[in-house]
Parts: sequence; C-alpha cells; structure tokens
Amino acid sequence: MADRQRVQSGAPWEAQVGYCRAVRVGAHVHVAGTTGKGDTAEAQTRAIFSTIEGALAELGLSLADVVRTRMYVVDIDSDWEAIGRVHGEKLGSVRPAA
Repeated sequence: MADRQRVQSGAPWEAQVGYCRAVRVGAHVHVAGTTGKGDTAEAQTRAIFSTIEGALAELGLSLADVVRTRMYVVDIDSDWEAIGRVHGEKLGSVRPAA
C-alpha cells in the first residue's frame, strides 16, 4: 500500500472515535465531513471551506484539486442560495461533481 498521510484537526475525539480530518493514500485524498461555526448558513459554509482548504494545504493541495463535494443542508428552502453562492465562489472555476 502507498504511504498514508493524515491531517489531524486536534480535536480530542479523533483518537477516541478513530478518524482524522483528511487522509491521503497515493494520489487520492479523502476529507472527513466538516461542519462550521457561524450564525448564518453563509458563515458556516465559509468556515467549512476554510477548514477544508487548510487540510488540503497540509497535503500540498488546494481547492483546484477537488473532484467531488457533498452538501448536507437542514433547511434547503432558506439556505440553498447562501450555501450555493459560497460553493460557487470557492469552486466555480473547478466545477467538481456535487
């Protein structure tokens, strides 16, 4: 198996539960589900992208390397525009499968 690189967030439950922020094996990188703090869907989405960008940077990558995203939205009717706007701002030129 290729070398495994891990990005830890520093959260105490990573060791307890057995996960990390991101894992790279060979040419493949997987980023764990990510939440963000904030009072609005936009603020939360920006925080999420900041966390993900940091993890990718630790592995020598950027958002330009993203090929797939998944978004879980509690109130799609109220929040889709704000979330979509940030997603488009961050990944609009990359256009990953979503």
